[in-house]
Amino acid sequence: MAVQARSEGVGEGVSREVLKVHPGQLVSSRAGRDRGVFYLVTRVLNGRMVLVADGGTRTVAAPKRKNISHLILHQAAVPEELRNRLERGERVDDAEIRQAVTAMRASGKGEPG
Repeated sequence: MAVQARSEGVGEGVSREVLKVHPGQLVSSRAGRDRGVFYLVTRVLNGRMVLVADGGTRTVAAPKRKNISHLILHQAAVPEELRNRLERGERVDDAEIRQAVTAMRASGKGEPG
């Protein structure tokens, strides 16, 4: 299940692009104590809220509940197998989440989309 979110335009005259949030999406926190922390969306709860985990501080067993407007969405491609498992609601290990987040950030694909 994908949820639409708006990315913030930079400057005047820039249109707001509609993006979709889905399980396996790389996101980072926009503000607060966890500002700049990268997470993977593990589950979409409703039109405004998702569960996110980083495999370290926020584990799959105890994910953080976040409002999608408080997240920056990134275009990084999650390994297809991991994304499919998250979408089906299958069990995913914290090590897999950590490895995916680290790999996406290292590849330079963690740019906002």
